[in-house]
Amino acid sequence: MLENLFKGLFDTDLVTVISVTDFLLCLTFSLVLGLIMAFTYIYRTRYTKSFVITLALLPAVVCVVIMLVNGNVGTGVAVAGAFSLVRFRSVPGTAKEICILFSAMGTGLIAGMGYLGFAVLFTVVMCGVFLLYNRLDFGTQKNAATFKIFTITIPEDLDYTGIFDDIFAEFTLSHDLVRVKSTNMGSMF
Repeated sequence: MLENLFKGLFDTDLVTVISVTDFLLCLTFSLVLGLIMAFTYIYRTRYTKSFVITLALLPAVVCVVIMLVNGNVGTGVAVAGAFSLVRFRSVPGTAKEICILFSAMGTGLIAGMGYLGFAVLFTVVMCGVFLLYNRLDFGTQKNAATFKIFTITIPEDLDYTGIFDDIFAEFTLSHDLVRVKSTNMGSMF
C-alpha cells in the first residue's frame, strides 16, 4: 500500500522509478549542502533573511526537479532555468548573489542526478573559493577611494550633452558619462 503512494500515475516499465529512500537521501544531502552554502554566504557579506533562506532551500528544489524529470538533464535545466528567472525578474541582484545562486543550482543539479559525492565536493570547493576570494578582497580596487559615481537627475527637456563639462573640468581630474536612463515615468533623465 505504501509503495503505491509514491508511484506516479504515468509510470511505466520504461521509466525508472526513484525509491523513497533514494529520494530522501538526495533531498537531505541537498538541504545540508544548501545550508553550508547559506552559512558561507553569510560570512562577511551583507544579506537579507529571505535571500539566505532561499539560498539554503534552492539546491533541494533543483534536486527534486532533476529527480522528477528522471535524470533528463535538458528538461531539468530548462525547468531550473525558469525557476532562476524569478530572481532576475524581481529585485536586481549583485553579481555575488547571482554567482552563489548558480552555485546552489549546480549543487542541486548534481545531487538530483544522484552524484552525492560530487555534490559535496563541488559545494566544498565553491564555498572554499568563495571564502578565499572574500577574505582576500579579490577584485577590490586599491584606489577605489579616488573613483566615485555621481548621479544627476535632470528634466527630460534639458539638453544634458556638455552642460556640466565646465563644472566637472574644475572639480575633477577626469570624468565619464557612463549611462543615461529615464526615471519618473520618462519625465526625468
